[in-house]
Amino acid sequence: MDSKVLTAHVPLPLAKKVDELAARLDRPRGWVVKQALTDWVEQEEERYRLTKMALSDVDEDRVVSHARMRAWAASLDTSEPLTVPQP
Repeated sequence: MDSKVLTAHVPLPLAKKVDELAARLDRPRGWVVKQALTDWVEQEEERYRLTKMALSDVDEDRVVSHARMRAWAASLDTSEPLTVPQP
């Protein structure tokens, strides 16, 4: 796989933690950084995908009003909770 060197300035306490983690895992610092960056990018891509889905639901008026959600949440502490509101 081709690769590219990226340079980033990180606070010294964070760099120290990366070094400690690399030593504990017996892995190079670059491996730790690559793992962390890979996980973060995947998380951000998923967050973006879910945001786009949510905005599509709003555009299509597939939403539940705040009042209905509050009523449902308030009912959870009662002996007869409401069913989960549906759009």
